[in-house]
Order: sequence, then structure tokens, then C-alpha cells
Amino acid sequence: MPTEVGYIGGGMLQRQSPVEAPVITLQVDDIDAALETIEEHGGKPLVGRTPVGDMGFSAYFTDSEGNTVGLWQTA
Repeated sequence: MPTEVGYIGGGMLQRQSPVEAPVITLQVDDIDAALETIEEHGGKPLVGRTPVGDMGFSAYFTDSEGNTVGLWQTA
């Protein structure tokens, strides 16, 4: 088992639509505020704020070029 704080050792769940490939994930202080800003600049939310156990929250969006990008907010 991992001994380093924050280490997850790989993916946290099975790949499924709309996130079917590895994505770059950015840590943010507030996912909801980040998604609002993303929409203001031409991005589109794919999956809104989703709890990930007691570790934090994830979300996914497409940027203005159509790339899927992830967001992470630590609990």
C-alpha cells in the first residue's frame, strides 16, 4: 500500500463516457467557480462537481478547442 500522503497509484475508476482517454487534470480551489470561468471563456462542462470518496471532488470539461480536461478540488 502507498505510504506517501496523496499518492493514488493510478486511476481511480474504470474509463467511461465522456472521459474515455487519459486527460490532463488541474487542481483548483473551487471547482464550481472554475467551471463558471471556463464557460465564460468558451469551454463546456462535461461532468460537474463529483465527490471522490472523502479525498475531494472532480469535474471534467472541454476547452474551446474540444480537448477534455479534468479539474480536482481537494476536500
